[in-house]
Amino acid sequence: MGRFAVISMTDRAADRVREIMATRENAKGIRLGIKKGGCAGMEYTVDLVTEPNPKDDHIERDGAHVYVAPEAALFLFGTQMDFEVTTLRTGFTFNNPNQSSACGCGESVELKPADLKALAEARAQA
Repeated sequence: MGRFAVISMTDRAADRVREIMATRENAKGIRLGIKKGGCAGMEYTVDLVTEPNPKDDHIERDGAHVYVAPEAALFLFGTQMDFEVTTLRTGFTFNNPNQSSACGCGESVELKPADLKALAEARAQA
C-alpha cells in the first residue's frame, strides 16, 4: 500500500460504500466526521461526498472512497469501519481503539483523541 490510512474498511463496509456511490448522483464517496451529541458525548457522522475536500484524509479500497474530516482524524485514527445488518439496526459500525465508552444504544460514544505523535509519525512514514 505505502499510503497512510487513518482508518481501515472491511469488505462489507467497502461494498456498502460502493453501493452508495452507485445509487447517488455525483457521489464520490462518503465522509466520516464526529459531532458532539448523544448521551456519551460524541456521535459519528456519515455524509455523502460530491466534492472532495483536499484537507480530508482519503481512504480507498476496491473503488470505495471514504474521506475523513481533519477534525475527526485524531479521534478515528486506527478505527476499523464495518457494515452490519442485524434485526435491530443496519449501518456502519466503527471498531475504534480511541473509544473509552459507549451508550447502551451504541449511537453515541466517548472518544479520547489518539496520540498526536503516533498519528504524525504514521503520516510521515506513508
